[in-house]
Amino acid sequence: MTTNQSQSAQSIQYPVRTVKRAEQALRCLPFQLPLFTAMGSRSVSLQAIAGQEGVNRHYIKRPLSELAVQGNLMWLIQVGILRREVDGQGITDSFRLTPLGHQLVEKWANQGNILPPPSLWDRCYNALNRRLRSPL
Repeated sequence: MTTNQSQSAQSIQYPVRTVKRAEQALRCLPFQLPLFTAMGSRSVSLQAIAGQEGVNRHYIKRPLSELAVQGNLMWLIQVGILRREVDGQGITDSFRLTPLGHQLVEKWANQGNILPPPSLWDRCYNALNRRLRSPL
């Protein structure tokens, strides 16, 4: 991420509830911080995340199917962390961070470069939010 991107991401103020839900979603999913660090500077395709390829790149701890990865990425779009890439032909299978995603990744990169583990409460709250698909 360039300095300009970093400054513009930091200048947007989000409601505390939005940030909390986004943090919980990130921590409760099977992804690791290197995935989001990569998404901060370039788009990352679904195929690069799913299966053994994602494990080799340290994006996930264990292989996941493309369907499972896509479902989790779609949840991160709903909570405002990711956006889907679009080209001249339409929506692609690649994803990037939003300004909110940049803020969270920078925060955790500066605090040891690891996603904090979710608490039981975080997991329950995230599952409930995901089930209800409540609006931001």
